[in-house]
Amino acid sequence: MKKAVWIVFLILLVDQILKIWIKTNFYIGESHPVIGHWFYFHFTENEGMAFGMKLGGQWGKLMLSIFRLIAIGFIAWWIYTAVKKGAGNLLIVCISLILAGAIGNIIDSAFYGIIFNESSYMQMASLFPRGGGYASLLHGKVVDMFYFPIIETHFPKWVPIYGGDELVFFRPVFNIADSAITTGVLMLIVFQRKIFPSVK
Repeated sequence: MKKAVWIVFLILLVDQILKIWIKTNFYIGESHPVIGHWFYFHFTENEGMAFGMKLGGQWGKLMLSIFRLIAIGFIAWWIYTAVKKGAGNLLIVCISLILAGAIGNIIDSAFYGIIFNESSYMQMASLFPRGGGYASLLHGKVVDMFYFPIIETHFPKWVPIYGGDELVFFRPVFNIADSAITTGVLMLIVFQRKIFPSVK
């Protein structure tokens, strides 16, 4: 169990330090190259689900946050029972990564609206502003910052619908919590025979 706790703690610590630094030092949409022209810190905020999708306004946002809390409860129960049953380290690491990522993003949704003022193209956010935050409990936005435009080109003109349009790979902007979830899920898929030897 200690291994799981340490994995979750370290990922959350790095995730939240980076998010708070980005939130308080960048304007929305601000970009800075980290490595060449293919890795940037690019500050954006996710108002709802993954890739900027939204779910029905304020009530949708509340329902999404409640769903995330329920999912975190389920994942925490999963890791607890896996440890009690003596599951292998690989499974514990996978679940810990997913749990850390889920908690990292729910912290933003739950508390960032209360502890930060609004970020904009003209204003950097401040922590614990005098006038209060920009949203109520469970209505905050998730901070994203990693942008990898590895390929920047255009679709050939002969391609239907998209001919001549800009093509960027990889376009989504994400954070450490997203990376932890994705890594955990991919490891479960790639190493499923090793993790679940009884499953054929």
